[in-house]
Amino acid sequence: MIEIKHITKSFDGCKAVDDVSVTIKEGQVFGLIGTNGAGKSTTLRIMTGVMKPDAGEALVDEEPIYHNVGRKERITFIPDEPYFFSSATPAIMAQYYASIYPAFEMVQFYEWLDKFGLEKTRRIATFSKGMKKQLIMLLSICTQTKYLICDETFDGLDPVMRQSVKSMIASQMEERGLTCVIASHNLRELEDICDHVGLLHRGGVLLSKDLQDMKCNIQKVQCVFQTETDALIGMQNLDIVQKEKRGSLYTLTIRGKKAEIIAHFSQVSTVFFEVLPLSLEEIFISETEVAGYDIRKLVMG
Repeated sequence: MIEIKHITKSFDGCKAVDDVSVTIKEGQVFGLIGTNGAGKSTTLRIMTGVMKPDAGEALVDEEPIYHNVGRKERITFIPDEPYFFSSATPAIMAQYYASIYPAFEMVQFYEWLDKFGLEKTRRIATFSKGMKKQLIMLLSICTQTKYLICDETFDGLDPVMRQSVKSMIASQMEERGLTCVIASHNLRELEDICDHVGLLHRGGVLLSKDLQDMKCNIQKVQCVFQTETDALIGMQNLDIVQKEKRGSLYTLTIRGKKAEIIAHFSQVSTVFFEVLPLSLEEIFISETEVAGYDIRKLVMG
């Protein structure tokens, strides 16, 4: 488990991170969302022990990470701009990673390298941005560490490669219990992979919640009532976050359990009624509006 407790970090008098606290449980994908300048990269560098906070602490498996070699060995960090040795090839970088991480899976690395169409003897300096992103992900997953911390992992990848990388992460979670933290400025990129999402805004945590819990406690309903009187009765005693009407069709975002909402509408005369799944963006819009923010202005996909 990774714990960030009230960390603060300033640069030249400007607070990049302000009293941030999050808990990342084992075996999950934690998505850290925020616009550029929200404090994501600084938070990740403190989380991995690269940087020391001005206040607060970062713990990995109940021990402080900064100056703790034993805990750092459990983490692989992928920065937003990965570094490779000058004139290095994938084969050379693999040898380097294997010298640092004893459990490095060399056979698996070359299998994935071939699958992704990356030449092992080609100079990395000639790779495109997307190819470099693919390579650093392959190297990092093959380290076999317990935690994988990624900063803007999907930036520069085409849709097919994004899905391939997500599939790799999912398979490693299933096979060896990998825990992954992914920071991104794009909410939609994490739609189908995250278990828990934290939203950073202006250096602070605006929201940190389990996605399944959020999905269980908010529903999207589309319905057509028999009459306007039925509509008035049907929408009474409900915690309606958003309401939209097009013709006779109502689209409602309602807080509450699915079974409770279905039971409520079963007592109202409707011509049409269904409960639809909400997207991650729709869930966050409803959650952040309660706090007085509009995520559409904070995180643009």
